[in-house]
Amino acid sequence: MRRVIVYPGRIAVEAADIPAPGPDEALVRTIVTGVCGSDLHAAHGRHPFVPLPYRPGHEVVGIIEAVGSAVGAYAPGQRVIVEPDLPCWACKMCTSGRENLCENLQFFGCGYAQGGMADYFTLAANRLHAVPDALDDQTAALIEPLSTPVHAVRLAGDVAGRAIAILGAGTIGLFTLAVLRAHGAGKIVTTDPLPAKRERAAALGADMTIDAGTPDVAGQVREALGGSADIVFDCVAIQSSMDQAIAMADKGGTVMVIGVPARDVTVPLPMVQDHQIRIQGSATYLPGDYGESIGLLRRGAVRAADFVTATRPLDQVAEAFELASSGQHVKVLVTVGER
Repeated sequence: MRRVIVYPGRIAVEAADIPAPGPDEALVRTIVTGVCGSDLHAAHGRHPFVPLPYRPGHEVVGIIEAVGSAVGAYAPGQRVIVEPDLPCWACKMCTSGRENLCENLQFFGCGYAQGGMADYFTLAANRLHAVPDALDDQTAALIEPLSTPVHAVRLAGDVAGRAIAILGAGTIGLFTLAVLRAHGAGKIVTTDPLPAKRERAAALGADMTIDAGTPDVAGQVREALGGSADIVFDCVAIQSSMDQAIAMADKGGTVMVIGVPARDVTVPLPMVQDHQIRIQGSATYLPGDYGESIGLLRRGAVRAADFVTATRPLDQVAEAFELASSGQHVKVLVTVGER
């Protein structure tokens, strides 16, 4: 079979043996997989938890080809998606229903022995979800990335009628916008340095967009919102965006960190304490977030046509990564097989 491996400075498609499923595993034939922002961070050596080389592909839609002897929930021929976090199920986080924070967490397609950018892979069957027939393959490929902002919005609390700022109008920022609209958020202002991304955010429901590279971005956002932001979703997670987020949320607001930081940032801790600003990290998702994502996609609150802007076959995966890095696309998909 073919398998993608990301090395420093290059992305290769290599030959490998088809893996055999263990007793509690399924062998899955990949149909399509997305290029995630974390894949780009890793490929450029900027992901804090994914060293190179690595085997990418965690936004995966596939068909079960075979199952192990202990698997009863799935059968060959079923279409599934992957929930790629791989918990230990024994630590404090896992036993309290927070397996996304597992103390021994591994992650399929991110530093794990296998990834979904391959013709086949094996994975524990309890990390698979059945795909409703109502969702086509491209739409199903959005379930995993959409679940990240679904989780973040849930952690933020009740967003109905609240004043919101979203920093970054890339894939996660735009998904966050869609989820917030579905939850009845009030005024939403989105920032991004690229005009094309701001235009897309406006088309998808942002009340106002602001150039993130202009002076006093925080002041402009506060003026557009008519005051401070109740919640800021930082989908960039660099020093400048964190500075802006805290200034927008001052006083009494919440900063949700969704973007993957490449390095440490500093915060004005006296202001955070004295002005009662909440800084909340948001890590991946839980099964319930997958359920909500599927519901949003089924009822058309999020449409694949608005987000999938390019596809490439597996043999052109290096070009797919280039397109995803260009800033001109939202979601780039890699097609691997057929149903």
